[in-house]
Amino acid sequence: MNRYGEGALGHPGCRRRVATRLLVLVGVCLAVLIAQIDTSVVNLATHAIGDSFRAGVAPLQWVLDAYNLVYAVLLLSGGLVADLYGRRRAFAAGTIVMAAGSLICAFAPGVGVLIGGRAITGIAAALLLPSSLAIIRVVWPEPAARGRVLGVWASCNGLAFAIGPTLGGILIEHFGWRSVFLLAVPLASAAFVLAEMAVPESAEPNGRHFDLPGQVFGALTLGGVALAAIAVHDGGWLWAVALGVAAIALPLFLCIERRRGQAALVPLDMFRIPAFSGGVITTTAMTFGIYGMIFLTPLLWQSEDHLTPRDAGVALLSVSLAFFLVSTQSGRLAERIGARLMIAIGTGLIGCGSLVLAITDAGMPMVLAQIGLTMAGVGMGLNTGPLYGIAVGSVGPERAGTASALINVARMVGATLGVALLGSVFALLHGGPVGFRAAMLVAGAVQLGGALVAFATVK
Repeated sequence: MNRYGEGALGHPGCRRRVATRLLVLVGVCLAVLIAQIDTSVVNLATHAIGDSFRAGVAPLQWVLDAYNLVYAVLLLSGGLVADLYGRRRAFAAGTIVMAAGSLICAFAPGVGVLIGGRAITGIAAALLLPSSLAIIRVVWPEPAARGRVLGVWASCNGLAFAIGPTLGGILIEHFGWRSVFLLAVPLASAAFVLAEMAVPESAEPNGRHFDLPGQVFGALTLGGVALAAIAVHDGGWLWAVALGVAAIALPLFLCIERRRGQAALVPLDMFRIPAFSGGVITTTAMTFGIYGMIFLTPLLWQSEDHLTPRDAGVALLSVSLAFFLVSTQSGRLAERIGARLMIAIGTGLIGCGSLVLAITDAGMPMVLAQIGLTMAGVGMGLNTGPLYGIAVGSVGPERAGTASALINVARMVGATLGVALLGSVFALLHGGPVGFRAAMLVAGAVQLGGALVAFATVK
């Protein structure tokens, strides 16, 4: 048996199958790199964009947030499109839309067009990420081989966050801010070619349809949560209105889906599978703490005059590098000790990392802060691949796209709530070391709770 769970490599058919699978893996990994690098490098470009268009803070914020909001609104739709109309077709469409949106951004004559281009790339991400996970579920039906592949796929998140800021800084300095958007075009083109060459088409509607009412109320729920998180830091009432819309839309969405049964956008019986529902809860708990940590730690370093923005970015590299290095081996480790222990230990490590940060004094001494951040990165490396594996492996291949979308929804909701709620805890205690300590204690408690849920639900 080879590393992909197939027969002897000497057989010509087997060699072709392995080569094809390698091409598929490169293609789906490119999709992750495109989405994550695009997010990280644009953060660096906002100052230059503001100077170029003489734009204020509000439009610059929407250059960042248009992508996130559209991605959140269409995420469930992207998963369903993959299941109904074909995973390869959805993936290829995502690469084309990503390239087109990136070109619009790169040649935008004004900030309004740039925001529109960013919204288009959000549509692309909503197609790319669920379909890439669904493709892995279909191409690697063997759990052990799929676990190794998901470890590599997950490691691309850490790799993107590690190289994105550095690469973006070089491009902006030497070629201007427009070059960071052009970066996605060759990557998306290569992913499209690999998809057409190697990815087998698969679609399993099984009686499901587009479910327009479900789409509308699902989009209102996710969009309301995302918009509330975007607007909460600006003051005013927009965040409260958005959260109210989400609170009204969610029960209506659940009512519609319950009536539609197996034909629903999100068949609710998926949540009766303990491993799937436990994976969703654990993913939400993980990103709740991680995104709150990454948001508050550099903020505190800079507000207390410990580090410059550049130095704070360098200090955060320990998270992404640990994540990348560990996640490449997570599939092999899961084979030895099991997915349940991997997920529980990984999530627990992230929680312990938050608690280590809680005992620092405004994120100092740096050595102690780096221990906490590295623990969090190692924990993410251990649990991310197995969590995605549980999400897509605990349901049939006919629901792979929907399951992939839902685990990404859990990730997005956890991140959104983490930044909003932990930021509120920090602000209520007037910031500084006391507010940071309280926020990290809450984050650690939530993540340790997620570890217990994983241990109780994942087989």
